[in-house]
Amino acid sequence: MQQKLTPSTMALLTAAPLMWAGNAVVGRLVHELVSPMLLNFVRWLLAFAIMLPLAYPLLRRGSPLWPQWKRWSIIGLLGIGCYNAFQYMALKTSGPINVTLVASSMPLWMMAFGALFFQTRITRPQMLGALFSVSGVLLVLSHGSWQQLTQLRLVPGDLFMLLSTACWSLYSWLLVRTPDPAGIKSHWALLLMAQLTFGLLWSGLFAAGEWAVGASQLQINSTLLWAIAYIVIGPALVAYRCWGVGVQRVGPTVAGFFTNLTPLFAAVLSAAFLGEPPRLYHAAAFVLVVAGIVISSRRA
Repeated sequence: MQQKLTPSTMALLTAAPLMWAGNAVVGRLVHELVSPMLLNFVRWLLAFAIMLPLAYPLLRRGSPLWPQWKRWSIIGLLGIGCYNAFQYMALKTSGPINVTLVASSMPLWMMAFGALFFQTRITRPQMLGALFSVSGVLLVLSHGSWQQLTQLRLVPGDLFMLLSTACWSLYSWLLVRTPDPAGIKSHWALLLMAQLTFGLLWSGLFAAGEWAVGASQLQINSTLLWAIAYIVIGPALVAYRCWGVGVQRVGPTVAGFFTNLTPLFAAVLSAAFLGEPPRLYHAAAFVLVVAGIVISSRRA
């Protein structure tokens, strides 16, 4: 892992939050058409089908994946089975901006898990960077007026998003600290397939449980089909590819600060769907978040 941010690494770690912001907006758009667990399962089932021609050798007997099946099963549970399922559950009662605001706690989760379980030290630049980044997120939520924050109300969906964020933070650490058998992590298709193999099983079990309790829902129309196409290609495949490479380059703690771009992108995308142009405070918030990223990436 290198600790210095390069333009290409910044581009990778920025592309993922942009697509995840779109995922939150689209997930909210179709929350009445499909139930959360079913949406998550369909998403990863299609992603698995797309990736299969590129990474099918990983599934053969004797593959280096199977000796470490327990570790990859946990990674698949956290990153694929739980993370997006909890997010889609959150979007049943929360809007995209509120959901992504809760997710802005990601850098704090990253630092906490790193210190508690992976013997990493929290540096002063990282704490200062967290302050800048969270300030940018709050600026978006307040619409440029801090008094607006007093009107913000949290709903049950925010608890699901907290669980989602915690799962993603631990997933990112395990992704980095997992041994690299026979170059799985050196090839993006193999890395994603290793997660999909077990994550698809978890998401399928969750979808089956949702159906068993009578909570499954599906109303197929053109809106839902376009939404599924987007979340499979963008947030599922491309974003996971970008995030996986970025995390391996700079580590989970520094990468975690880039997730604070998600609420900013969500605000802009939500405004675009309503026909409202971005405001000056969006630009100011972007500067604060970027400043937090730059500061946090400095060595202590």
